[in-house]
Amino acid sequence: MDARSNAAPVIIKRKKIVAGGGHHGGAWKVAYADFVTAMMAFFLLMWLLGATTEKQRKGIADYFSPTVPVNRVSGGGSGAFGGDSVFSEETLAQSGTGASSRNTTDSRQARGDLGTAPEGAVADESLFAEVQSTLSARSGESLASDELLRHILTRVTDEGLVIEISDRPGVPLFAQEGAEPMPLLHRITALVAPVLELARNDIAIAAHTRARPVILADNPVWELSAARANRMRHLLEEAGTGPARMRRVTGHADRSPAVANPMDPRNNRVEVIVLRSD
Repeated sequence: MDARSNAAPVIIKRKKIVAGGGHHGGAWKVAYADFVTAMMAFFLLMWLLGATTEKQRKGIADYFSPTVPVNRVSGGGSGAFGGDSVFSEETLAQSGTGASSRNTTDSRQARGDLGTAPEGAVADESLFAEVQSTLSARSGESLASDELLRHILTRVTDEGLVIEISDRPGVPLFAQEGAEPMPLLHRITALVAPVLELARNDIAIAAHTRARPVILADNPVWELSAARANRMRHLLEEAGTGPARMRRVTGHADRSPAVANPMDPRNNRVEVIVLRSD
């Protein structure tokens, strides 16, 4: 017998060496992309919350809401995110353009108060613009009128058209620390009163005063502002404004300064407000 028959067999093991790291999967890339997208959406949301008004945010929310057709305030009106519903009588979001049925009921007719501005609000805006343009046009009548209009500032607010009449440095509307009107205020009233006759809306009058440089034990700013507001009411009525149009007369003392310096003479002012019809 051959002596080599009892020898252990020789086993050769070859190890396969793969160059490089190989493919470990790309799922993390998808997760990272989703994270970046979510962060971008988050920061966009934060920017929208800070850069828009409450009314604009309501419009955006209604636009993306699946229940827009049944919301009282919806995107079915004019303006941004606007549009008319093709089912004018089958949804609640109607813009008041009419109804297709000859005989409609209260519950199945197009409603103008859901999608568009009320008719009275549109009329008020047009009226306020007319009053402002008429008042501005009077500045070309004479140099005196132009000088008077330097004391007048107009603006439209939620309450109505505000005609603000204020002091200028060295040119007061009332006698010093009193409610007796200066000749200047009489001329301004004669200029403003005819313009107020373009409207039939009610009128409110508010007076403001400047702050005092020292704290007084008996500060008369409340009584003074109320007296000036009431004196302005008398001036307008004497100039032809109907007493029945006067809704309220208020004095606000020095609580609402018009300029940063509370002691500035321009804080001495009277506001004649043409109120909205609604």
